[in-house]
Amino acid sequence: MSGKIKSRSAANADSLSGGVSCDERILRDCHQIYIDSDSGLISLAQSVGVTLLPPRKKITVMLMGNHSAGKSSFINWYVEEHIQRTGVAIETQGFSFVTSGRKRESLTGNATLHLYPHFRPLQEFKGFGYFVAQEICDTYARQKRFSLVTFVDTPGLVDGDMKYPFDVDQAILWLGKLCDLVLVFFDPMGQALCKRTLNIVEMLNECQGDKLRFYLSKADEAGSESDRQRVMMQIVQELCKRPGLNKCGFDMPTIYIPNPNKPSRCVNQVEEVCRTIEKTINQTVQNTLNSLEKDCELISEAIADKLSTDRQSSVDNRRARCKGCVLGLLGFCVPLLMLAFLVLGSLSKEVLDMTLGPNGTEALSLYLSPVVKAFESVPVQHQLYCSGGLVLLSFILLLLARLFFRTRPTLSGRQKRQLQEKLEYVQEVVKNKKKNLYEEYLRQSVADHDMD
Repeated sequence: MSGKIKSRSAANADSLSGGVSCDERILRDCHQIYIDSDSGLISLAQSVGVTLLPPRKKITVMLMGNHSAGKSSFINWYVEEHIQRTGVAIETQGFSFVTSGRKRESLTGNATLHLYPHFRPLQEFKGFGYFVAQEICDTYARQKRFSLVTFVDTPGLVDGDMKYPFDVDQAILWLGKLCDLVLVFFDPMGQALCKRTLNIVEMLNECQGDKLRFYLSKADEAGSESDRQRVMMQIVQELCKRPGLNKCGFDMPTIYIPNPNKPSRCVNQVEEVCRTIEKTINQTVQNTLNSLEKDCELISEAIADKLSTDRQSSVDNRRARCKGCVLGLLGFCVPLLMLAFLVLGSLSKEVLDMTLGPNGTEALSLYLSPVVKAFESVPVQHQLYCSGGLVLLSFILLLLARLFFRTRPTLSGRQKRQLQEKLEYVQEVVKNKKKNLYEEYLRQSVADHDMD
């Protein structure tokens, strides 16, 4: 009976069918719903004038700080493999993307950015392409959720005359906008108050403050507990001097890479970093499912608007055709009446009787008598002008009829059927998939009877 309620980690461990966790499968399926070549939401949205972006299958965590702050060491510990070079010297001079894959592989240059379309604008930074690398690990470090994380290891920041081959400050700021989490490591060994690091943190905080997390790394090397407290107070005081960073409840856990051969009495909160990453993964899964729901509504509204606009255009076109027909009929009636009047006036009654018959002649005279009387009431010298005015009126009426016959384009029957099919696909198929994925996600934490 205890199996009714499972923790998230246990549920993910149980769901490793084929080596894929539940959250990983949800993100992958959501991504596939968008990019599917036949019925993907992106192509479907483009057909109705809506632009969508596919969700990412992993979160991106950027690590920044001064050189030798322990960024690369943390990645190696999290991945459980020696991927990044570590040392006191400035080992990481460029950006390194570390992610999981099918086999161990290293990529360099702009080819790395082809794996991350949302990072390709970084190529605009002069020289950046030569200092970016991709490290693919075949280990998944399941207990730490590495299969859902891409780490971005940034160059170690130093003050003074240190020259970087590209604008490292702007590159970090640009990456900070796209990353889901930014971990700032402060080294207690003399470089914690690196001004370049503090300046970038201040600029990141202006628009990405909710992504920032601060840690005192290598805490076991800071000396005694009082030394650590002094270092932390100095860092916090320096940060609080910066506008926007002097916020209440400032938190800076102490972390270090555990070493069984080097025991330390310092409190190690490195697991707090793992929990922060896990919370970001969980929030990303929820945000992805919520975005899928919103995008479905967005597409449905666009299709409904398109069909509604087409129906209104059809109604307007019918009205325009009716007005055009009436105006065109009036435009043709004016010259016909003039012609009939001229014929009636120029031909003798005998000729009309021979042509139309007595009854026809009498009927024509009866119907045209008002026109004849009206025309005869006009002085002779003005009758020519009156005739010209009637011709002009006929021309204007015909011109207006032509203008009213200009109708709006409407959808064909086939196009309306296709739109209706797309609407039904989004409402019935995609939303149902989203519902199933959400239920699968909730089952990791909620009891079965609560799902009913």
